[in-house]
Amino acid sequence: MSAYAARAPRTLTEKEVVLLLRTTGFHRDGYRDHCLYSLALATGLREHELVALNVGDIFDERGRARRHVLLHVFKGSRRHPRPQEVVLSDTVRAKLEKLLRLKRTQGHDVEPHAPLFLSRKGLRLSTRQVRHGFAVWQERAGLERHLNFHAVRHTACTGVYRRTKDIRLTQRFARQRSIDSTVIYTHPSDDELVRVTQDLPC
Repeated sequence: MSAYAARAPRTLTEKEVVLLLRTTGFHRDGYRDHCLYSLALATGLREHELVALNVGDIFDERGRARRHVLLHVFKGSRRHPRPQEVVLSDTVRAKLEKLLRLKRTQGHDVEPHAPLFLSRKGLRLSTRQVRHGFAVWQERAGLERHLNFHAVRHTACTGVYRRTKDIRLTQRFARQRSIDSTVIYTHPSDDELVRVTQDLPC
C-alpha cells in the first residue's frame, strides 16, 4: 500500500457503490438498508443523523418526499441548535416514497413523529445496527474490502467535489463550518491517477 493510500480517506469506488445498491435493492430483506445507503450517498448524512430522522422530516402530509429536508439532529446540534438542511434528488425521493408505501403495507407507524428507519423489533434503528448491517451487506455484495460506515459520507462528499471541483459547494454539501475540514474530500483517487497517466504524452 502506498503512503498516499494509507493516509487518504477511504471511499467506496463506483463499482462498490453499484454492487452495494444492487444487492440491497434486489434482496427481499434489503430495501430499508438500500434506502438508508442511497440517502447517505446522496446527502452525506452521518449514521446518527440518519437514524434520528422521523417520517415527518422526510414526507409531507400527502406522503410526498420533500426536496429540502431540515435536520434537527446533526453533528454539533447541541451547540448550534439552528436546523441544518439537505437536498434530496428525485431518485432518492422516489426510493423513499416506495419505502413509505412498504411501511404502510407492513402496518408500521407512519405518523410524523415515528422513526423513519426501524429495526426488526419495530424500534428506532440504532447506530450500532447500522454499522453491523453495513458490514453484512458489504460481504453479501462481494466487496473485496470492508469499510466502516463513515466511508459512505466520504464517498458522497468526495463525489460532489470530483463532479464540480468546487470546494465551496462541497463545504456546503458537507455542512462543515471550516473549509479546512472540507479539503480532505479533494484528494485524487487511484482511478483518477491511472486515467491521467494514460493521457500523458510519452
